[in-house]
Amino acid sequence: MENYILTLDQGTTSSRAILFDHAGKIVSLAQKEFQQHYPEPGWVEHDAMEIWSSQASVITEAVSKGHFNTTQIAAIGITNQRETTIVWNRETGKPIYNAIVWQDRRTAAYCDELKKRNLSQLIKEKTGLIIDSYFSATKIRWILDHVQDARELAMEGKLAFGTVDSWLIWNLTDGEVHVTDVSNASRTLLYNINELKWDTELLTLFDIPESMLPVVKSSSEVYAHTAGNLLGRKVAIAGIAGDQQAALFGQLCTEKGMVKNTYGTGCFMLMNIGNQPILSKNNLVTTIAWKIGDQTVYAFEGSIFIAGAIVQWLRDELKLIKNSEEIEALAAMVPDNGGVYIVPAFTGLGAPYWNQHARGTIFGITRGTNDSHIARAALESIAFQTMDVLTAMRTDANLEIKELRVDGGATRNNLLLQFQADIMNAKVIRPEITETTAIGAAYLAGLAVGFWENLDEIKKQWQTDRVFSPQENNTKELIGKWNAAIAAALFWAESESNTTKN
Repeated sequence: MENYILTLDQGTTSSRAILFDHAGKIVSLAQKEFQQHYPEPGWVEHDAMEIWSSQASVITEAVSKGHFNTTQIAAIGITNQRETTIVWNRETGKPIYNAIVWQDRRTAAYCDELKKRNLSQLIKEKTGLIIDSYFSATKIRWILDHVQDARELAMEGKLAFGTVDSWLIWNLTDGEVHVTDVSNASRTLLYNINELKWDTELLTLFDIPESMLPVVKSSSEVYAHTAGNLLGRKVAIAGIAGDQQAALFGQLCTEKGMVKNTYGTGCFMLMNIGNQPILSKNNLVTTIAWKIGDQTVYAFEGSIFIAGAIVQWLRDELKLIKNSEEIEALAAMVPDNGGVYIVPAFTGLGAPYWNQHARGTIFGITRGTNDSHIARAALESIAFQTMDVLTAMRTDANLEIKELRVDGGATRNNLLLQFQADIMNAKVIRPEITETTAIGAAYLAGLAVGFWENLDEIKKQWQTDRVFSPQENNTKELIGKWNAAIAAALFWAESESNTTKN
């Protein structure tokens, strides 16, 4: 019987389980969405127990729908929404509060305080990150400060913190194993990416007991075996990577200077920068891409908070479309955006602006503006934000980036990808397998157990589906107006911030 790798792809809006064969092809897939909670403006939460139950159910579904024998599963790889923070009681195994999602902005004011204390450079030098509520540390602190008895329990060693990968492994092993990998640890604001360890100075700064933290492992090794109750046997858990690092690996951007962009709920561009951490001078973050054996690979990253989420907004809130796939046809009904520009800063602006107080704005509306212009401006906002990050990346790396490998749900949209190529003046390459996040985790797990012999064997599997080459158009004017829209949004955010202070 043929063996397979099972990937658990736990995302921001859904949990998925995917079985890959030795050729890197999907043989079974199951997906389940779960509820998003917005208790206050700028707050985003998930029920951690629902995350686990949805993930467990799709594991069962993916295996059963393909009529696979669980003895055919060679290993499990895990990839996950990053920074999302879960704190649970070690004795009961239950979360003490909802998972605080990476998009959540409740700690923005505290982050501003840290910046005023001139801690930005210290934190950047240790972690490669900027001070922002996006990352995990301020979320952990908030839970300890706002949940009854939480800090006391933490001091007694009774609480555990984990990003979603840690939470899944804890449950898969019935509470026996509390681990994470370097890629997820590097997103917490607590992990020293130079020394590859939790940083005691930062733990003291954020007032977080080290006893809460998971053991940090490489991205490709056997961490544990499942408890056996879910799959009926013990299966090796052998690969972990945060979703964007997994996509970089799945796109086989294994050489220095290679770049990928994932178009999901947010948009995340990563560049492989090799075996040494380099600090950005253009508001990108430096993160650990993966560690295999004793080799650690680093990456520049630009995080865009709202990408595909703007299409969901058009669907769910404005009701302009019934499903996300309709947006391309609606946008194609007009030849251009009609002068309309959307800055989708629903939860602030990420790279390269990092403004926590910015909010969504629409510019250029006239009496002739219609739903097609809005749809087109929404798609273009994704491409413009990506262009801004690529420009910063080109400057930091001092490299001319001539191609961008892309993945994620929005890459099915040809109009978006062609506009992306035009606005960046670079080739956009869509691979045959766009599930690069999931297959990246599968590759990491498979390498650990010998399912694939080495990286060279894996590289043969990457195939191009379509190349979008830049075409002649009036990009200079478009970029100028986009820059003006960004400037106006930032001015409004500053004015709003000053009004609130007064």
